[in-house]
Order: sequence, then C-alpha cells, then structure tokens
Amino acid sequence: MAVMGTRPDTIKMAPVVHALLAAQPDVEPIVCVTAQHREMLDEVLRLFEITPDVDLDIMTKTQSLTDITTRVLIGMERVLVERRPDVVLVHGDTTTSTAAALAAFYQKIPVGHVEAGLRTSSIAEPYPEEANRRLTGVLTSFHFAPTSRAKSNLLAERTQHAHIAVTGNTVIDAFLATERRIRERGIATPSLDGLDHGRPLIFVTAHRRENHDQIGEIARAIATIAAFPERPQILWPVHPSPQVAPVVHAVLDGNPHVRLVDPLNYAETVAAVAASHFVLTDSGGLQEEAPTLGKPVLVMRRETERPEGLEAGTLRLVGAEYVDIVSETHRLLTDGALYARMARASNPYGDGHASERIVAGLLAVLRGGPVPSEFAPLPAAV
Repeated sequence: MAVMGTRPDTIKMAPVVHALLAAQPDVEPIVCVTAQHREMLDEVLRLFEITPDVDLDIMTKTQSLTDITTRVLIGMERVLVERRPDVVLVHGDTTTSTAAALAAFYQKIPVGHVEAGLRTSSIAEPYPEEANRRLTGVLTSFHFAPTSRAKSNLLAERTQHAHIAVTGNTVIDAFLATERRIRERGIATPSLDGLDHGRPLIFVTAHRRENHDQIGEIARAIATIAAFPERPQILWPVHPSPQVAPVVHAVLDGNPHVRLVDPLNYAETVAAVAASHFVLTDSGGLQEEAPTLGKPVLVMRRETERPEGLEAGTLRLVGAEYVDIVSETHRLLTDGALYARMARASNPYGDGHASERIVAGLLAVLRGGPVPSEFAPLPAAV
C-alpha cells in the first residue's frame, strides 16, 4: 500500500506507484490518499494518471496539524484492518506520512519509508517536517535512503545496516518523466507566455513556516533584484497562505519585471524550472529537481537537510535576510564562473531509477526475488 496526501509526497510517490503497477502480478498495489491537500493532490494524480483505491478525503478548510494527524490515524485504522497490506509505503516528512506510519505500526504492519534519512540539526527546522521524518524513521522497517549521506544519518541513529537501501531519490524519476512528457506532448504552460527569452528568468518560491516572518524581507529583496541592470524577470507562484500572499502582493503588485501567479501545477513548475536561469527558493524538492536540468539553486534557509547539494556545488545557502538574498542573487547573475560551476555540478540525488530499485528491494524481501546489486539485503518481513 502506497499512502500519500499532499502534492509534494504524491509527486515523489507517483513513480513508485507506477513501478508497483509494472511489477504485477508479483505485486498487488493499493493506492491510498488522505487528501491532506485536496486540490493540489488531485492535480498531481491526474498528471500521473493514478486512480486511488482508497480516498480518506480528510481535508478541512481550517485544519491544524492535530486535525490532520487524528483524521489520518482514524481513517487508516479502518483501511488497514480491511486491506491488510504486506507493507505500508510512506514518503518523506508529511504529517500524512507520520500518521499513516503510526497507524501501520499499531496494526503490526511493516512500514517502508521512501526518502528516509534526511536530517537537519534542529527538530524545529523545517517545521514540522524535521520532526515528522524523525518520528517516521523510528516506526520504519524498510528505509529507502536517497543518498549515502542519508544512510549515514540513519546508521548514526542505530538503524541496522541491513534495514537501509540507498536507491536515489524518486523525485528525480518524477521530474525527468514530467519534463519528457512536456516536450513530447507539448503540454501548455501559460505562466511562461510572453516572457522575454533574451532576459534571465529567476524562478522564485517561498512559503515555509519558519520563513513566514521573513516574507516581507524576501519580497523587498525581489523588488530590488528586479531593478538590477541585468534586467532579470521574476516568476513567483505565490502560496495562498495568509502569512504569504497578502505580504507579497502588497510589496510587488504592479512591478513590471515581476510576474506573480497562483500556485502552478507540477507540469508548469517543471517547465518553469527548465526555462529559468536559476532558482531562488526555500523549497526542499526544488533543491533536488532543478540541478537535474543544470539549474543552480539559491536556498533561502539557514540550513538544509540536503547537504549533498551543497557539497556537490548545485546549491548555495543564502538565508532569508534582505541583504543576503540581494547580494547572492546579484553575484550569481554577474559571476559567470560561479554560475558555470553550479550549472555543471553533478546532481547527487539520483538517475531516474530509484522507484525501480525500491520495488525490486521489496520483491527480494517479500517474494524471494533477486536482491538488487545497488544495496545490501533488506531485512526479512516482520
């Protein structure tokens, strides 16, 4: 059973679902969505042509983290009792993932954690994602780590070596498949219509809870960047959060060099990254996705759970202060050698085949299939 509830975890689990479907009849996939994010989830399901077997439909307009957790726990209990899957697969760091993992643990069903082992130094940054991924890790039987660094994080927490498989990150599978689909099918991307291809495009996203107090600073920085003599164009899909959208619009509405748009669907996001000169973001996924196409990423956070990108040179941490955002963005716009180093750096997050490795590992454990050469044997099913 693959469980997902938000747009980000559905994007990253979609390739796993397709790999499970491709492994039939050795695998009987069950797709369960919680709809923690209703509309954004449905858009991704349509894009990847996935029809859920179970839809808990938990979302409410004013939901809190406690609401999400309790609704997922209650809904998953019924589903797990009825379906009795061999393994419950969850992804990353969402509240859906942690609550579904806890529900599976209560039913004594093994948990497989896709994108396991990401860590920062503080349980509060990012919030609540860092706590979610740590809690999920404690409940997990099969840890599918995207990188060797993630595996090392798990080993430092006394996770047994044989319980961890280094697979690459499934977000690269999803990103490459979507970029290819856009090119082959000519999928429309209206957010890019009318942009001047002779001017550098900076793709911006900012919405993380720990940056809510800094959104005004970020917006002011973007206004300054838009006035640089290099004439950059800014494309910013603005998160609808009341802590984000009103602040951004108050500062940037009417700026002729800044295009503020509603949140983009995933296909348009991929197209925007492909069209960009570089990305300025506090997102986690974009730190992995953009370098796949050779796009440098400036990260508006104080630290990242993806240090592999810093080491590889695809990312730079710039924080969320006005002065730092402006100066680092100007440097990347004007320093050709720095840009070339970041654009040519090798993406450490995968090759587009992580989902196949995950399914092969599960089949090795649960159906006695051959153990993939990329990782050590997984534990016997419990």
